[in-house]
Amino acid sequence: MTTTIAVVGAAALVTGCTGNTPEATGSGNGGNNAASSNDETGDTVVIGFSAPAADHGWMAQITAAAQAEAERYEDVELRVAEGTNDVSAQISQVETFINDGVDAIVLLPFDGAAMTPIALEAMQAGIPVINVDREFSDPNAARVTVLGDNYGMGISAGQYICEQLGDQPDAVVAEIAGIDSLPLTQDRSQGFSDALAECGLDVDNRVAAEFTVESGEEVTANLLQAAPQIDAIWNHDDDQGIGVLAAITNAGRDEFFMVGGAGSANAMRSIQDGDSVLQATVIYPASQAADGVRLARLLAQDKGLSDLTDVEVPREIKLAAPVVTADNVDQYIDSAFES
Repeated sequence: MTTTIAVVGAAALVTGCTGNTPEATGSGNGGNNAASSNDETGDTVVIGFSAPAADHGWMAQITAAAQAEAERYEDVELRVAEGTNDVSAQISQVETFINDGVDAIVLLPFDGAAMTPIALEAMQAGIPVINVDREFSDPNAARVTVLGDNYGMGISAGQYICEQLGDQPDAVVAEIAGIDSLPLTQDRSQGFSDALAECGLDVDNRVAAEFTVESGEEVTANLLQAAPQIDAIWNHDDDQGIGVLAAITNAGRDEFFMVGGAGSANAMRSIQDGDSVLQATVIYPASQAADGVRLARLLAQDKGLSDLTDVEVPREIKLAAPVVTADNVDQYIDSAFES
């Protein structure tokens, strides 16, 4: 018997995998890689993964990690459709998988609301959908939702800054956000504000970039001109952080420390070297789609999570947002993405 799962994904960007068996190192950050009965080879599953085009480092790693995860299992075959930021094209790809009669779809939608109707159609056809990162507008459109914790990222960044500046009630804190219109940015900013409030601090200067190097450099230059004294900065995204650090270097400013976001390898190497104002970064896992592939395999083979007593796979999994510093960077850098 062959069970099929469909995948729509970004461009093929396969990175090195540590092995082809379930005992090989996993794609998650600090995950538990102990073997279980779930790792035993079962019916072959063709796993589908859907993601937007790999137009920046984090998104590229999303697909690479999913492909590497699939390679770890002899009973998994991965189908990857070309990544696209065209909603109509992504809908068409999912329609093809439905018509092919696949058994599961892992989908990171370019637009969660826009992809909800086709995901509902798949579910109504008896095909479980694993929704990754960007939520659908209807919870019935997914059997499982795997999420990073955007609000938790803000909490983690704010708590870290509080630990460093909590005895300085007049400390000046700045924030370099991502795209302000996105709910994920709003969640990150809200968590940051809430955490700072716990130690009597707030955001004194705030600018928003666009998750790109160019925008990060531009808005940071403006921020530094407007704020002659800063004690700490939180930058939401390490991809745009390359531009942020360039602007800081160009301005010759070093009186503050900075916390990054998402957890790129570039940022972690800088933290290791201690050669810039970047002192920490908050993880937003690029392993979400890899987890989605693993969950798709379990669902297709009628298995549950072996570490839970419940026999069913949970409906929602929210991943942690740990802070990476010089003290623990070695634990995370091997699974980080390149900006």
